[in-house]
Amino acid sequence: MKKCFGLLLLMVALHGCDDGDLIIENIDFDSATTQSCSSNNVLYRLKDKEALLLEMDKTLFQNEPTPTGKPIEIPIGGSNRVIYRFYDGTVATDNICETIPPATPNVEDQWTAIGGTIQIFTSAVKTTNTTTNSTKITGYNHTIVFKNITFSKANGTQVYENFSFGNFTSTITPLPFNFNQPIEKCDAVQPNLLYTFNGSEALTLEIDPSLLLNEVTPLNSPRTGLLGESNNTLKYRLYSGLLSTGYFCNATIPSTPSIDQEWNALSGVANSSGIVEVTTTTNGTGFKHTIVLKKVTLKKGNNDFYLGDNYIYGEIITN
Repeated sequence: MKKCFGLLLLMVALHGCDDGDLIIENIDFDSATTQSCSSNNVLYRLKDKEALLLEMDKTLFQNEPTPTGKPIEIPIGGSNRVIYRFYDGTVATDNICETIPPATPNVEDQWTAIGGTIQIFTSAVKTTNTTTNSTKITGYNHTIVFKNITFSKANGTQVYENFSFGNFTSTITPLPFNFNQPIEKCDAVQPNLLYTFNGSEALTLEIDPSLLLNEVTPLNSPRTGLLGESNNTLKYRLYSGLLSTGYFCNATIPSTPSIDQEWNALSGVANSSGIVEVTTTTNGTGFKHTIVLKKVTLKKGNNDFYLGDNYIYGEIITN
């Protein structure tokens, strides 16, 4: 009799734990790759008979790294949907991305997120030139995390305090940064401005005039200055249209073509980075100044790229 009573109590206790509000189950897509539909705003991960879907405006994945500890945050709800599905057969991309999905497999069960926050942590994807150590941004990696996400399901709700959806990588066309034109020097309006351009991009250097003295520098002893000091300012700009020589050397910047992007060199550190190096030799009756930029980083917002250990800006002739 005591045994029967104990068994009855156990059954009551177990039934009491299922209050229709929370039953712990695990969703595990760690081995699945995040994929993107080209025809809609759905990101998804597939594993055998399971699918984890995130639908949101893909323009929210910005091509700009997020500050440390400060992700983009988007509330779940409305057009920002998170859905977990279980099928009666192996699920494939066609079941997710096609306007008219295949008839099979069928959805056996679905959990729909009814609350929580989507967090997006973004970092730049860079390639490195092994010869110069220069870097080039080729895309952006977006790490997606759900905070305090609540799923509604047939037998109650499921809450995750931290749920990692995965990584989504967007590719971009790298900055051209291809200069093959000679350096030009402005006149009296902007006497310290040097520039080179190619198509719709320009690299300008406002230089300390003491670095361009008409005096030959001793062997292995170039003149040096630091970016950010004594008017040494380096800018890379990308424009909306083609440039011409007439664009430069004006007292005010012309309105056309407009500037699409502007990257500014970080200030230099003595004997370490951001160094402007000038070697001067004779050139007939004049002087030739070879300008090298050493260990320079260019920055825009939270983005940056490395110009390389030694970047030859070019040569300028003075008399």
